[in-house]
Amino acid sequence: MARDTSREAREAAPDDAGGAGGLARVAAEAGVSVSTVSKVLHGRSDVASRTRARVQRLLEQHGYGAAPRGRAVPTALAPGGLIDFVIGELDGPWAAQLVRGAEAALHAVGMGLVVSATHEREGGPARNWLDALAERPTRGAILVVPSLTKEHRAELARLGLPFALIAPAEEPPPGVPWVGATNWPGGLAATRHLVRLGHRRIAVIGGPPDRLASRARVDGYRSALEEAGLPYDPALVRYGDFSRGPAYDHALDLLRLPDRPTAIFAGSDQQALSTYRAADRLGLRVPTDLSVVGFDDLDFADWVTPRLTTVRTPLPEMAAVATRMVLTLLAGQAPETTRVEVASELVVRDSTAPPPRAPGS
Repeated sequence: MARDTSREAREAAPDDAGGAGGLARVAAEAGVSVSTVSKVLHGRSDVASRTRARVQRLLEQHGYGAAPRGRAVPTALAPGGLIDFVIGELDGPWAAQLVRGAEAALHAVGMGLVVSATHEREGGPARNWLDALAERPTRGAILVVPSLTKEHRAELARLGLPFALIAPAEEPPPGVPWVGATNWPGGLAATRHLVRLGHRRIAVIGGPPDRLASRARVDGYRSALEEAGLPYDPALVRYGDFSRGPAYDHALDLLRLPDRPTAIFAGSDQQALSTYRAADRLGLRVPTDLSVVGFDDLDFADWVTPRLTTVRTPLPEMAAVATRMVLTLLAGQAPETTRVEVASELVVRDSTAPPPRAPGS
């Protein structure tokens, strides 16, 4: 079978032009292939430690003193060092729980975490987080970004940075490591709970319709309605962005319908809080007049009044799993699987109850 050497050639060519003797000479003296020398030069982790040390010593002798763009060359399995955690926005408890899980997993192995945000909601071009990764001695990356393009993946490979995604907007290509939650079963469980309480007019406020998690949660809602023999009514379906603002307007709109819902399944706990506020504005009480279910089980869910029934998404565990994937790749090994969905769980509290009785019933 012919071997694809195009990437190796691209990496090696610039260095051969300016180095003392070129990568081929280093490879001959080290008794390894040019590909192996290129991997060491560019900080990739899939080289045995003894071979790496021998090649690195020869690279320094021939004038190749540093990795490209100022990155320090990581050593596979060596203790210490940093892993980057890149997320769209840092505001809110959702991000805090993910960071907590990643930091705990790294602390256990004596490594540190660098956290940065791409600030996607601020308008204008997003921060070039790949440039930031290339300019510091990062050994790997945990990415909570909505989109990871083919070009992004190619640059991460060129930099020799193992990575894993958390809750990607779309299912990544085969071989790309990622961690998510069981969103469809979570939406199913939330809606089943409301059906079993006796609700028949159940609305849903989802996240962005183009996000994998949001679609899966709404699909779970639809499946529970179908299972119960209840009609799917598009008038009871709204899509927001998992934050509080749009959900408030959607909840007001739903609760002002002539035949308003008696329950709302919110696609996130923050959307559930907005539903609380909308109900209060219209003089409705939760759960006497309206039952509400959230999703995530963020810290405040057990502190609001009434305490929120929600679907627990184990965010710290998701981040820990993604972190362990990166550490496995950093050690030159393949993860047992590149796709992990951590189980969600319905947590019943005080925000759900049987629907109010119709007058005269």
